[in-house]
Amino acid sequence: MNRKKKSIFGMKRKSKIPFTVPIIVVDSASSSSLTSESLVAKTSTYCSIPINSEPKVDIIEETDVVEELAQDKDVSDIPECRSALRRNSISLPNLDDLELNLLQNYPRSVSEEEETQIMVNIESDASDDDFIAKPRAPLRNYRRKSVTSPMIKMLKPNGDDDDRSNSPANSITSINSLASLLREKMHVFPGVLKKKRPHDYKIRACVAFLFLTIIFLVTLAYVLYQQKVLQRAYFEKIKLNNVARLIEIYNMEGFNVIRGRLGVTMNYKQAHSCMPFDERNDGSICLEWMDRARLYLQHYNMNSEVRCYNLQWFSLSNNTYPTDCFDLSPGTEHWYGGGQTSESAWPLERGLHAFEPFITGRIDEHEWGNVLRRFFISSKGTAILIDNETPLYVSVSNERGRELCLQGRYDDFAFVNRQHPLPHLNYSVCTGPGMTRLHSFMTEKSLWDGLKKEEINIIYSLLTEPLWEITTATKEEFTEGAVANYTDDVIALGFLKQGHVLINEFWQKQIGDFAVDTERFPSLEETITIMHRRGFRIVFSIQPYISTESESFAHAVKNRYLISERFSDRRIPALARYKSLESAGVLDITYNRTVPWLVDKLRAVMNKYKFDAYYLDLGVAYNMPHYYQCEKPLINPDHYKTQFINSIQGAVNIFGVNSAIEMPRAPSFVSLPQFESSWDGLQRVIPTILTYGLIGYPFLIPGAVGGDYEAPGWWSTANFTSDADVLLPDKELYVRWLQLATFLPVIRFTHLPSKYGDDKVLEMARILTLLRQQTVTPYLKKYANEALDSGLPLIRPLWMLEPNDPACHIVADEFSVGEDLIVAPVLYSGARQREVYLPAGVWKDGIDGSLRKGNRWIHDYKVEDNQVAYFEKMPDNTRF
Repeated sequence: MNRKKKSIFGMKRKSKIPFTVPIIVVDSASSSSLTSESLVAKTSTYCSIPINSEPKVDIIEETDVVEELAQDKDVSDIPECRSALRRNSISLPNLDDLELNLLQNYPRSVSEEEETQIMVNIESDASDDDFIAKPRAPLRNYRRKSVTSPMIKMLKPNGDDDDRSNSPANSITSINSLASLLREKMHVFPGVLKKKRPHDYKIRACVAFLFLTIIFLVTLAYVLYQQKVLQRAYFEKIKLNNVARLIEIYNMEGFNVIRGRLGVTMNYKQAHSCMPFDERNDGSICLEWMDRARLYLQHYNMNSEVRCYNLQWFSLSNNTYPTDCFDLSPGTEHWYGGGQTSESAWPLERGLHAFEPFITGRIDEHEWGNVLRRFFISSKGTAILIDNETPLYVSVSNERGRELCLQGRYDDFAFVNRQHPLPHLNYSVCTGPGMTRLHSFMTEKSLWDGLKKEEINIIYSLLTEPLWEITTATKEEFTEGAVANYTDDVIALGFLKQGHVLINEFWQKQIGDFAVDTERFPSLEETITIMHRRGFRIVFSIQPYISTESESFAHAVKNRYLISERFSDRRIPALARYKSLESAGVLDITYNRTVPWLVDKLRAVMNKYKFDAYYLDLGVAYNMPHYYQCEKPLINPDHYKTQFINSIQGAVNIFGVNSAIEMPRAPSFVSLPQFESSWDGLQRVIPTILTYGLIGYPFLIPGAVGGDYEAPGWWSTANFTSDADVLLPDKELYVRWLQLATFLPVIRFTHLPSKYGDDKVLEMARILTLLRQQTVTPYLKKYANEALDSGLPLIRPLWMLEPNDPACHIVADEFSVGEDLIVAPVLYSGARQREVYLPAGVWKDGIDGSLRKGNRWIHDYKVEDNQVAYFEKMPDNTRF
């Protein structure tokens, strides 16, 4: 058992000694006669100290007895010593006298250097009986002196004088007291902790962090290297990772303009080169994913500035729908086009909807509106054009960030007629020098080609004169007298031009008769003659539907003029519903005998009554019978309306159409969808007309001022003012709608402003009519000529003026007439101010005539209920 002793000099010395020192037990009776000589004699008797032995080294405190031994006897001469078992402590009578005696007899010649080299390691392996030869008085209770960790003492820095806290002099123990011993240990313990050297945790943590960082960097470098190895460059401007199917396309300047994921529905990663018999000789790249799909990648130049890349997917399995998704992440770029969405989103990424067939519909029931084109364009100067034969599904998803996804999929309605045995997806991605220039390249040019002078005059007349649409609550109320009275009211206003009068489908007794109902219109020929003399132009609305109650229905069934039911006899017509029609057949325009029969009917009516043109109310794709089957297969239900327009446009005059997927030949206009008579309906007008103009329809007919009333649910929720004959929209809504319509290509009325019986409404209508004639109409004519030449829209988004201005890309409640007039109407109930953004340039305020600098927002711009905010572009050198 190792023990520690204190030097007789009251000092602690640490030294290593390769020998052991015995423990001498002294009887209390003989302690008074103990001298240093007798103590040395006892030590010689019991042990010999080996000098060359290598016992376990320990650090202890030398006792005064050991130091006396070291002076009286040379320990190097002791051969070996066995240390006897000792007790934990000794307690001697007259111990202070003994220490004083030893101190006085201690030789002064011993050097300090020799003292510090002494180290005692006490090992006891003898029993107490070896040392006790005779009866002795009982020993006092042993007291263990304070202990300091040997290792800590070895490492203790110089100058540390805290050792006194561990000395016996500071002990607080008392004899025969266990509690005192515990208190002593508790008193010593904090000092021991102080002297412990803290472990180098910071160094170890730093090394561990560096190690983990190196592992991470090495792993990252490996992953990036593998991706780089897998990524190949095609046609200089395309980078495609064949495994992850990630594509990046760069423009001529080397900037990345579009990112996408290809084949996102495939769970097979490895791409292979196509077999030789699947390769093409047109320079395209062919890649195949085993039993999933095959991809052809090709490039072509539209001109010197526009480069396009064509991607064609062909599925190799019925369960594989080729699907590609392109990034729409907010803040990076903005996308536009396609058509009106259910959210009327502007830009496109503000909307969100799942995969739906890309066919025309009603926005209150379907995802897409009544006018579409397979064309999308981004603010980075990238455009996507999808082939018309692709069975196209489109989504704006948010599963992996906002994405525009294109999918090829057949179904049992929209794309039931397969152009290929398995699903396919065919589209092109084009890049150009900028958004506006790219859009200009992608629009249809030379719309004026083949136009006659009178046809151009029709365009001008629509831009300068109103369109009057006569509607009644029921067919029975729609009579010759109602038409005459309506035109009389228009003339009575005095400040509105006559314009075109649109007579809806109720001019027939039954829809599909293609003959005037002589009971309700007994002298229509004479009435039309009078209206012509007053300056009106008359337009009849027709539909491709034949009511089952019409006299023409039986004849059409007999001669197979109607679309038939799929999986049934060709003589069984497929029935549909449309507007007021509960049951009707649909003319099969693909049957070669149908068009001549229809044209003869239309010409006969026009020749008899001498009206000016027809308006084609074709409906949307979902108005077709679900299981339709034509004589010749259609690509999709929308293909029907394109064939219908093209079949009769050369035979009779076409004033406009209410649904399209291709721009009809001028002077035909395309109608916006009908809007709910509410503030929400008013707010949808601007995004819709901007989108339609952007996708290639410059000549547009907006909805009626105040909204439309087709859906019965709107009647009960809108705020109406009762008139003797009709229900009128809310007065404020009507005025704000009229302010907006003043700046649109065509201003369309169903309700005359005089019906409100309010002088303020009439005065507002008079002021706006004068504004349109003096300010708006010249700009509309100017940009109509430009549209005929370049295909650019009359009503344009602000980014067409400043494509590099980020603010212009997100403004959805302003528009410009060409490049010279910016309009910011009020679109919210009760609003008397709004935010206005002006692009770069100098603009003249239309309300107070002041000049305003562009490229900034005008906050809280004041607009009273009888005012509309508009700004005219001034020359760049204009000074304030």
